[in-house]
Amino acid sequence: MNIIKTKRLIIREYSMNDVLELSVILSDHITMSFWPSPFTLQQTESWVNDNIDRYNKLGFGRWAIILKDTGVLIGDCGIMIREIDGKEENDLGYIIHHPYWQRGFAVEAVNACKEYAFASLGIKRLCANMPYNHEASRRVAEKIGMKKEKEFYNSRNRNILTYLYSI
Repeated sequence: MNIIKTKRLIIREYSMNDVLELSVILSDHITMSFWPSPFTLQQTESWVNDNIDRYNKLGFGRWAIILKDTGVLIGDCGIMIREIDGKEENDLGYIIHHPYWQRGFAVEAVNACKEYAFASLGIKRLCANMPYNHEASRRVAEKIGMKKEKEFYNSRNRNILTYLYSI
């Protein structure tokens, strides 16, 4: 099911048919260089399954980012309820496959998700967390109006210094 359409993107729910195409992205060492490690095929399958469960329980989760012009899956974005530094938050996350970096796709997708969360889901607060050295991710958060709230050491990501942005 399509959730959001932007000028260049379709943001839609995952189906199990997306696992192989998504696995190419989530197993890529460059794309996943700021994550603890790239995903295996089994982890990608679990990621898709978990998000399908979230759609059924919460009405949202992480979604596929599709290029309108080609139909190619280029990434992942959306909202998950996560524990971040000891507090439950609405975590707005995003992953763009590295061949599509620096083209504005992350900002376009994430801003659309932010607007959807506030207008359609009634969410009042969104957060994004990223490693201190992930400058591109910080710029995306700032471009959609998020402000740096705090720094913490992330036990879920190699205990590295992490920035929490919020809006």
